Amino acid sequence: MNEPRWQALMQLSVEVGDLVTIGPTTLGERRVVPITGGTFEGGDGWRGRVLPGGADWQLLRADGVLEVDARYVLEDEQGQRVQVVSQGLRHGPPEAIAALARGETVDPSRYYFRTALRFEAAAPALQRLNRVLAVGIGAREERVVRLAVFALG
Repeated sequence: MNEPRWQALMQLSVEVGDLVTIGPTTLGERRVVPITGGTFEGGDGWRGRVLPGGADWQLLRADGVLEVDARYVLEDEQGQRVQVVSQGLRHGPPEAIAALARGETVDPSRYYFRTALRFEAAAPALQRLNRVLAVGIGAREERVVRLAVFALG
């Protein structure tokens, strides 16, 4: 069996709005974070913006792990659009997570934030993304989520 190969795909900077708390459910605390914009840039010069209107549907579990389920749209400089589905986990020591909740910048090495990304594109030039599984290594800032995204080869 071949060992996995990783290829840098893009850097994402996703701007987020105010947290909307739905409240405790049978699964944990359900909440939604609106996605208000952002930018992306690929290693091959492919770049563009994150369109407003997406959201991260989160579940804060009883064990302190945050499940993320973000869906949003990228639009490149040619106007071609790609749907992104990014599902993952964020957790860490209580003091690091509390600092993030207060909007403080925390060194990403102090917590775990990983997502699995899938893409859906209609434009012929972007069809390759429809056949890619990717992993994002995340960092949370006050109003921005940063993801370094790597395609699994």
